[in-house]
Amino acid sequence: MVEPAWAWSLLREMPSSKEVGHEIIEELLAALTAAGWDGRDFFHVQMAASEAMVNAVTHGNQEADDKTVEVEFKVSETAAYLRFRDEGQGFCPDDLPDPRDDDHLECTNGRGVMLIRELMTEVHYNDSGNEVEMVKHRNTETESAETA
Repeated sequence: MVEPAWAWSLLREMPSSKEVGHEIIEELLAALTAAGWDGRDFFHVQMAASEAMVNAVTHGNQEADDKTVEVEFKVSETAAYLRFRDEGQGFCPDDLPDPRDDDHLECTNGRGVMLIRELMTEVHYNDSGNEVEMVKHRNTETESAETA
């Protein structure tokens, strides 16, 4: 696969703070808007970024003041790349129960990971489970059909 020509990128180390995380995600959303993203694909990237950030801050770093989250974003007209790496011990995403199973409907664990997998085109976790990389390929066919 040929890597897109990225129109915008950001690499930042942020404190374990959801407030700061949301501010950084606002920068991503502004870049998506500038690149012409809107509608469903824009929402999917926004939701996945928010879920991954909250997971890194809350579950990974347990909101510890002495830990940080490394965030990397890249945006083009056709793709968005997101990476979050926390300082936590990590986890195995495949070990999470499916929150859609009847036995786990009341359990909140695993919902964010499931959402990220459903919303993004590609999702990869590193071996220790403290880093997630995501790619969203913009669905230009759907957007063309919606505007027709």
